[in-house]
Amino acid sequence: MRAHMEEMGREARRAAIVLREAPAAQRSAAIRAAAKHVRARRDEILAANGEDVAAATAMVDRLMLDEGRLEAMAAGVEAVASLPDPVGEEIARWQRPNGLDIARIRTPIGVIGMIYESRPNVTADAAAICLRSGNAVILRAGSEALRSALAIHAAIAAGLAEAGLPAGCVQIVASADREAVGLMLEGLDGAIDLLIPRGGKSLVELVARDARVPMLGHLEGVCHTYVHRSADPDMAAAIVANAKLRRVTVCGATETLLIDAEAAPALLPRIAEALAGCELRGDAAARAIVPMKAARESDWHEEYLAPILAIRTVAGLDEAVSHIARYGTGHTEAIVAEDREAAEQFLGRVDSAILLWNASTQFADGGEFGFGAEIGIATGKLHARGPVGPEQLTSFKYVVRGEGQVRPG
Repeated sequence: MRAHMEEMGREARRAAIVLREAPAAQRSAAIRAAAKHVRARRDEILAANGEDVAAATAMVDRLMLDEGRLEAMAAGVEAVASLPDPVGEEIARWQRPNGLDIARIRTPIGVIGMIYESRPNVTADAAAICLRSGNAVILRAGSEALRSALAIHAAIAAGLAEAGLPAGCVQIVASADREAVGLMLEGLDGAIDLLIPRGGKSLVELVARDARVPMLGHLEGVCHTYVHRSADPDMAAAIVANAKLRRVTVCGATETLLIDAEAAPALLPRIAEALAGCELRGDAAARAIVPMKAARESDWHEEYLAPILAIRTVAGLDEAVSHIARYGTGHTEAIVAEDREAAEQFLGRVDSAILLWNASTQFADGGEFGFGAEIGIATGKLHARGPVGPEQLTSFKYVVRGEGQVRPG
């Protein structure tokens, strides 16, 4: 296994050099061709996914593909091909008094290692975003999604060949052997420049603890929606219901509802009605208004990924911000309010990767941000935050142009 994985790393490193120099049009052609082949191989991909789903014991919704999801995946890949190419973009430029002309230029990171679980669409999303940003990628799918991932990768490989790019640009570990994960965490003898985990808490904790190369990602999505006393009741009910129930297994699903105590008697019954089918767990004040289970301290920390919502009444904006600072994971938070000043205070004071005003937390998604797709949400404070698209998978270099200047002694 080690020899095979390290050869994958060397092949990725060679491909990264090709990608760095490949014209944007060629990389775009490869991405569009990959989308075409995903559609052409629809039956094979859905058949492979059917085998994965049949063997699954959990997280079936994340795993399952159907005609609609497959088309959405292909369309997302095409959208990435249409994005502005970040490679070689001049971010800034200035002149020094000594005449030196200095430019900051976007450049690919190099080789990305992507370790993911359950979601087979990550295979296509990661491939497209890495190609757009000029990076080679080594994919390692979870065993529960491996058949689907291999079928999708075959379509991507066909797209690379059609565009004249080497197969090493996008590789996938064809085995479920967990040794492959350990080898990727070691960096494959210096081949991997950045690791991106996408999956459950245990996977991300493993990568954060054992990786010998930099990591980009998030541990948990304990996301909050705060309903301010000025919120429109119909809007609040619609946003909270969507934020919790549209898809309960996504990392941008709201897990805790904060609601102003003075408005809760009027607003909470309407919100609870919109949350039909969702288990509610509230503090004493919330339970006095709407019958529900009692929330425990652990509920404020919980990423349920299920139709369960914790509800806490707060005295106002200050208490809502304090709650998020204590229990949040820096992922996504929303405020529902008609009071512009309160909303702007919330947006300015809360330090999370994504903040929304009068919109569902389920918009925490690269496709919804116009990135075409994403390969995760970054909640750290270095390099990138929020949805990780092509621009977030670039670094930069400085290009200095002179006319014979030498530095004085």
